[in-house]
Amino acid sequence: MTMRIAVLVSGRGSNLQALLDAIADATLKARIVGVFSDRPEATALQRVAPALRWSETARTFPDRLAFDHALAEAVAACDPDWVVCAGYMRILGDTFIARFRGRVLNIHPSLLPKYRGLRTHARALEAGDSEHGASIHFVVPELDAGAVIAQAGMHVLPGDDPQTLAQRLLPLEHRLLVAVLRLAAAGRLAERNGMAYCDAQPLFTPLRLDSAVGLMLPDTATPP
Repeated sequence: MTMRIAVLVSGRGSNLQALLDAIADATLKARIVGVFSDRPEATALQRVAPALRWSETARTFPDRLAFDHALAEAVAACDPDWVVCAGYMRILGDTFIARFRGRVLNIHPSLLPKYRGLRTHARALEAGDSEHGASIHFVVPELDAGAVIAQAGMHVLPGDDPQTLAQRLLPLEHRLLVAVLRLAAAGRLAERNGMAYCDAQPLFTPLRLDSAVGLMLPDTATPP
């Protein structure tokens, strides 16, 4: 059975394109059933056919709750197995998350729990970190606080600035997202009681993306 994915976007859509490419070359058994944006001008929308696009600005609705309801109805109408936030810059409301709880993933450009929110690259540099990276986590009402499924890390180099960090991290984000969604497509991911599970085992530490072998399971399935 082919996994059905709804993608939420606000910008260029490079992570969306990574999914489309993986689907096209048959390395991800999935189908994009809708792309949803809070910015009608988002370049990401142009990456899919018009029939798959939904975009509205929040200011056209009387309040946040009304926008979230409209978005949730539109997403539900395409009957997704998973909802992927891929550069979606608007915080999802509690009612939206409750409706799709356990099926909403977000890719975030930091090694969570470090640097929730914005300016992650600059904050990593300001802190003097030697490693930076990206995380994929389940979405919960608290910003970037859901259970982390997997991460990809890289060294911070002398002379790096926020732009160079972002540029070098982006290909890792793409690989990480595709790898995690392969697990989802195989029915290997779940969230229960605020914890991520892979192959029915709790992830006490996130999976890590290895350049040679892809996602690696933690060395142990028991708490440290």
